[in-house]
Amino acid sequence: MKIVIGSDHAGFEAKEKIKKFLQESGHEVSDFGCYSAEPVDFTDVAMLVAEAVKNREFERAVLIDGFGGAMPLAANKVHGIRAVCAYDIISARFASAHEDCNVLCVGGKTHGELALREIVKTWLDTPFEGGKYQKRLDKITAIENKY
Repeated sequence: MKIVIGSDHAGFEAKEKIKKFLQESGHEVSDFGCYSAEPVDFTDVAMLVAEAVKNREFERAVLIDGFGGAMPLAANKVHGIRAVCAYDIISARFASAHEDCNVLCVGGKTHGELALREIVKTWLDTPFEGGKYQKRLDKITAIENKY
């Protein structure tokens, strides 16, 4: 799978670990920054990543900040992006199965490497269930189109 990854400075170390895990799992991964622990604005990275997913350059994306809250705020402003923060494997499973999440957001400072790996793996391995969930996503698309 083609995946784009990005982080702010608070998520930088975790991004590097998740990127390596994804590559070792056979995914093609592109890194849109940041590239060090020097302070950056999360919005800049989130928008680059979200636009690349919207434009179908990548199938999915992972965004990492300190606790997983900032990145989805910015990414979800892009039409067609469904950025969801996952805090454990249950929320990762629902993000994929129910929300058809195309941008997973996680907290680099709230979880260790093994937990982050399991969260990302669960999200990638869980198929979207469709049905009633698709109906609800269609309503979100209608809201996007209205504004």
